[in-house]
Amino acid sequence: MNDLTRRDFIQSTAIAAATGAIASRASASTQAAPKLTHPVVVASGNGMAATQKAADMIAAGADTLDAVIAGVNIVEKDPDDMSVGYGGLPNEDGIVELDSCVMHGPTCRAGSVAALRNIKTPSRVAQLVMERTDHVMIVGEGALRFARAHGFEEVNLLTDKARRHWLKWKEDHSKKDDWLGAPDAPDADNKGARADSEPMFTYGTINCCGLSPTGEVSGVTTTSGLSYKIPGRVGDSPIIGAGLFVDRTVGAAGSTGRGEAVIKSCGAHTVVEAMRHGMSPTEACLHGLKRIVDTTTELRLLDEKGRPKFDVKFYAVSIDGRHGGAALWSDAHYAVNTDGKNRREPCAHLFQRPPKKG
Repeated sequence: MNDLTRRDFIQSTAIAAATGAIASRASASTQAAPKLTHPVVVASGNGMAATQKAADMIAAGADTLDAVIAGVNIVEKDPDDMSVGYGGLPNEDGIVELDSCVMHGPTCRAGSVAALRNIKTPSRVAQLVMERTDHVMIVGEGALRFARAHGFEEVNLLTDKARRHWLKWKEDHSKKDDWLGAPDAPDADNKGARADSEPMFTYGTINCCGLSPTGEVSGVTTTSGLSYKIPGRVGDSPIIGAGLFVDRTVGAAGSTGRGEAVIKSCGAHTVVEAMRHGMSPTEACLHGLKRIVDTTTELRLLDEKGRPKFDVKFYAVSIDGRHGGAALWSDAHYAVNTDGKNRREPCAHLFQRPPKKG
């Protein structure tokens, strides 16, 4: 056996051994799982109503995708959740733009919309993209025209509450423009803006993934995106493999938080692939977060200890019914409905959040 052949043989043997170990670990974890008697539905922390709705529908025999979409519709229509759908915080021009994607595990199909205006439930439009077109993603004006064609009602998504938040941001985020804040504000300087003001952006989304007792799994992610974003900005929420990924043989995962970081790491896909290779849902979520830490190199995004200043959370359910969630920073929770009970559970985390000053 010459050197090249020997090297190839040793390398292929090592790869085969590693692959066998991974497969063995995955098989063992799956075989140890009890048979499901109830649906398992996971969602971001703002998804308690969604997990209950989806679990009830799946238990009654509904398709898993129909169920999780019906769950997030509750939040999309809620004007008090300013990170999703109607009432979401707008872009820098004061216009609400929504993003969503869906994946149907049983048929391996997906649909997505991005920068969609005037429609309260982008998740339903994303489902129609999946079901009624040969495309996966439609964006902007094209997505709105598609929604119109299917009879969706157009509404002004900017509620008065969201408008006031946007207007305050316009007035306060810079002292070098012609926008003036309220002159009677207790912390205003002589321009009418807070003396210590700096732009405050919020990330918010809802992800929901559901598993039936028969092993069918689907997921949805929907958001109004980064507040006061540049018009047309698209985060991870409508991107298959970033804000959501479903594999009918493995499970599903989704994300909330800084979309740019999730896109760069193919976040949800990374989590599902980690589960494929034997990690538990929580371990897989932490693995995805570590990938984000490794790929965040811009100094402006790092604190004095080199940790991301932003947060990202992953949520996952495996095909055997296990579930988990993890966040970059502590004190996060996720919603879960399992064994017929709806509750919040703490997310695992990589970093301990520092105590608030004062």
